[in-house]
Amino acid sequence: MANHKSAIKRIRQTITRNARNTAHRTQVKNATKRVLSAVENKDKQEAENQLKLATKAISKVASKGVLHKRAASRKISGLSKRVHQLSASA
Repeated sequence: MANHKSAIKRIRQTITRNARNTAHRTQVKNATKRVLSAVENKDKQEAENQLKLATKAISKVASKGVLHKRAASRKISGLSKRVHQLSASA
């Protein structure tokens, strides 16, 4: 266990940040699942709406440093590709 005041504070900060980052990552996962679910159901309108929300959530998380910017870009690109394939096949 930490003995220094600064180390104790660092532990508190780490716990708080870890909880916040976990919550943000969960939001991204849930948004992604909603997009993929809409694509699976072949609901073009719902998929596009969910893609817009997911893109916003992923970008926000990346700007805060929870996700790396290239990882965020990759996620957005993959989801967009799925939704656009749905549009093209319809």
